[in-house]
Amino acid sequence: MFCIGVDVGGTNTDAAIIDLNKTDTASRGVLATCKTSTTPNVTNGIKTAVEQILETSKVDTRNILNVAVGTTHFVNAVVENDARRLSRVAVFRLCGPYTRKIPPFSDFPYALRDIIAGPCFYLDGGLEIDGREIAPLNVEQIKAAAEGVAQAGIKFIAIIGVFSALDHAGIHERRCKDLLKDFQPQISVVCSHSIGGLDFLPRENATILNASILSFARKTVNGFRRAMSNLQLTAPLYLTQNDGTLLDAAVAAELPIKTFASGPTNSLIGAAYLQGYGYADQRMSDSQILVIDVGGTTTDICALLPSGFPRQAPNFVEVGGIRTAFSMPEVLSIGLGGGSKVRQIHGTNKVSVGPDSVAHRLTTDALVFQGNVLTSTDIMVAAKAADIGNPTLVAHLSEDIITEAKIAITAQIERAIDKMKVSSAPVTVILVGGGSFLVNEPLPGVDKVLRPPHHDSANAVGAAIAKVAGEVSMIEILANVTEEHAIEKATQAAVDAAVTNGANAEDTRVVDITKIPLQYVFNKATRIVVKAVGSLAVNQSSAEHDHEFSISDTYLDDDTEEQVEVDKAEVTSIIRGSLMKPCLDVDLVKYRPEVRNGVWMISPVDVELIASGAGILGTGGGGSPYLMALYTLDILRREGKGKIRVIKPESLDDNKLCVFGSGYGAPSVSNERLGSGHDVFLAIESLNEMLKVDDFQGVVADEIGGGNGIVTFPSSARFDRPVVDCDLMGRAYPTLEHSTPHVYGAPVAPCVISDCKGNSALMLHAETNTRLESMVRKMCIELGNSTALATCPLKGEIIKKYAIPNTVSQAWYLGRAVRMARQNKTNLIDAMAEISPVTLLYRGKIIDVSRDVSGGYTMGRCVLGPLSQDEDDYAIEERDTARGMSPKSRETRHLVIPFQNEYLYAAYLSPTGSSSPQEEQVVVSMPDLISVLDSDGEALGSPDLRYGLKVSVIAMPAHPLWTDDPRGLKIGGPEYFKLGFEYFRDPQVLMDYRKPRSVIDEFDVRDELAAGNVG
Repeated sequence: MFCIGVDVGGTNTDAAIIDLNKTDTASRGVLATCKTSTTPNVTNGIKTAVEQILETSKVDTRNILNVAVGTTHFVNAVVENDARRLSRVAVFRLCGPYTRKIPPFSDFPYALRDIIAGPCFYLDGGLEIDGREIAPLNVEQIKAAAEGVAQAGIKFIAIIGVFSALDHAGIHERRCKDLLKDFQPQISVVCSHSIGGLDFLPRENATILNASILSFARKTVNGFRRAMSNLQLTAPLYLTQNDGTLLDAAVAAELPIKTFASGPTNSLIGAAYLQGYGYADQRMSDSQILVIDVGGTTTDICALLPSGFPRQAPNFVEVGGIRTAFSMPEVLSIGLGGGSKVRQIHGTNKVSVGPDSVAHRLTTDALVFQGNVLTSTDIMVAAKAADIGNPTLVAHLSEDIITEAKIAITAQIERAIDKMKVSSAPVTVILVGGGSFLVNEPLPGVDKVLRPPHHDSANAVGAAIAKVAGEVSMIEILANVTEEHAIEKATQAAVDAAVTNGANAEDTRVVDITKIPLQYVFNKATRIVVKAVGSLAVNQSSAEHDHEFSISDTYLDDDTEEQVEVDKAEVTSIIRGSLMKPCLDVDLVKYRPEVRNGVWMISPVDVELIASGAGILGTGGGGSPYLMALYTLDILRREGKGKIRVIKPESLDDNKLCVFGSGYGAPSVSNERLGSGHDVFLAIESLNEMLKVDDFQGVVADEIGGGNGIVTFPSSARFDRPVVDCDLMGRAYPTLEHSTPHVYGAPVAPCVISDCKGNSALMLHAETNTRLESMVRKMCIELGNSTALATCPLKGEIIKKYAIPNTVSQAWYLGRAVRMARQNKTNLIDAMAEISPVTLLYRGKIIDVSRDVSGGYTMGRCVLGPLSQDEDDYAIEERDTARGMSPKSRETRHLVIPFQNEYLYAAYLSPTGSSSPQEEQVVVSMPDLISVLDSDGEALGSPDLRYGLKVSVIAMPAHPLWTDDPRGLKIGGPEYFKLGFEYFRDPQVLMDYRKPRSVIDEFDVRDELAAGNVG
């Protein structure tokens, strides 16, 4: 039996054919490979490449098991905003009263939104996290919505049901799809449970994109099939997915988004196979395996996991600037390839190599091909390290130029390897790609460099040997069953799914198990994700697969194809994006917030900056501010600047009241079951009605950290009252009693907890704040683990005395510092330290993360290992000198950060990373702030911590209300969290608290006649 693999890149289309009976031979069963130019009509290029390998191998086409194609064809349509290949999409949300606060398309770039955005219908349906219905489906609603879609002339619908991605198997989405097809047979429907996992908005975005390219995908896949038919190949056709596994062509035509990142993955999977590393191979756990794929323009580097699959990119992935919910490999691309231009630095013998390249013009522009551009290929031919073109045409190159160019090439590869390493363990490099001849010198820190056979066609080989996967994601209540039983159940379901998808039952096995406990729940609710992989069963054919997808006959006669231009490495760089970006194109150096007469009018730019800073002040908790920022931005778009405003605490009247309203519950639930936008308002209004509060002066945040740091902004617009530039924590904390006014005797109760269905519960009194917290939390579970909470209003005199001042401003300054540092390519930590007493504790890589649930809290422990000198993006001398170390000293210790939702303390460990308590050297602990930042300076919450992430750990001093009084330390310090040590602050590590700067004071413009109450 034989397998054919094809990889369609921007420059070349590669093909390979493998004999499955010879995979253990030196050639790894590869009978023939071919590299040909990618044609404007990709079908022609595929046909040419496959024809050549069939002619070379002379195999009987009746014995070909399958053909697998990897392509960037579909993602190009999105990243290029190509209206010819994108369709308008109507969105059906099965949500009951939920999700309305963030409409569909909220975080789409305007250009793409204008092409894709259709009407949205909010319909009854959706599930709670435990499987209860939010509301039953309403057939009449669905019928009316279907008629509305038909009247709008839209043919594509995206259905997104709350919690449809769990083990409920999208029951509401499937039923809704069936009804729609009954009402409007001509429409096409995509259900979100087929696309991605938890987190509603990214899954919805991915579903919308999938629906938008559906027509184009069907035409393209049909073109691939036509190419197979023209070659008289009857074997089933597959496309490769983002994770390197196979997707039946009929399914890929309906779920094209699952192929977006298949290009880089094919190379990585092929490299591991050609070198003889199989999945679950014990040899892969003995060292770090890095695959280096050197092409004509760029070099892609990825780490292979012991499973044999690439390490996945952390957190969110952006496609065309849109957050989506599918995984892709973590690939580092550098501007080095066979076509890289080589230039001599003026006045020296030094040379630079890349990042610009002659790319596909190599065979016309390079010296060895009678061109006039010196390239890296010319250097290697002159060095007798490559046999390409005419070597006599580079015989004139001096030894100095050749030597310096080779040094520059090796240095770039070496730096890239250091960036992708996750520990000090030995490194094995597998070199593949047509330009891999560039690496022919020893690489410092690399134990072995391997160049497998057929390395120049590893991408096509990766497609040919791709396996079949099955994955399940479910929420299990571990209070009722053992963890072992739950994992066993999920494991069997994943194996069954792989076999159903076409895997061989005999060799299908589990390659990945992820357990993520949900925060703020008492029943040990845990998300379990299991992936199983097996080889393609020999008796499988495309017709035998029991899929719900099939290509509509409408598209079978359509020959239309569009030109493909974007290279796979370029696509990789495009679809990976930073977490947040300013919503307006402004120069932050020149930007000035609008402050007049003591009132700060919040703009969209301010929202983005405050959201970024609130993430940093979240100290690992508080939930992501991203969704609250989108909600607030939507309000500003509809109502305009001036509707949300901020005043100084000093502006408050002593006897006037301020109200509090915040989100309360599990972020994992609130990120999926988005709110209506009215639950916080209902909580505040219900409490005010009970207390007969007719008026209030301002709105105050319970915590500035995370999403709750800006939850006050919508309340400002709703009640036409300003937000006060302060909060009750100065950070994020896990409980109600962690609020400074409440620590010093102000009442928490009465308080009200509300949901989006209009349910409200009043907690009138409790014997202690701890007991009140317990009561509220149990009610939160009953209401679905995501609610709104309003606590007892407090007078201005209490706020001025016991709130943490200027924290909205502090978030703004921190966010601006991060964005400006990114914009200007300067040191992030230095930028933050200029406006706040920020200390860099550690810069390293996460080498271990463990999580558990206790008492309703997510408990965990994160261990970081040190970076090598070449991995550090900042000046080593500056960093070490700032910490009081000699410039040549290097950090060798590990750092451990335990967390209870928020980060509890940071401690150095011995160089071995031992976790023995006596070996921990605590340097910072609660109530002082600890924050973990990614490479862009955006904060990572404790649920976001992942193995392999390169991070910076910073610390900031807490307000004296927490540290200088025994009452504050008892609630906010180590004693409350039972850490086993007393609080201390090392002045050599952490600076003293400094009151944050005020945006209002710095940017206020006073009118001469202004007077009176600025609120």
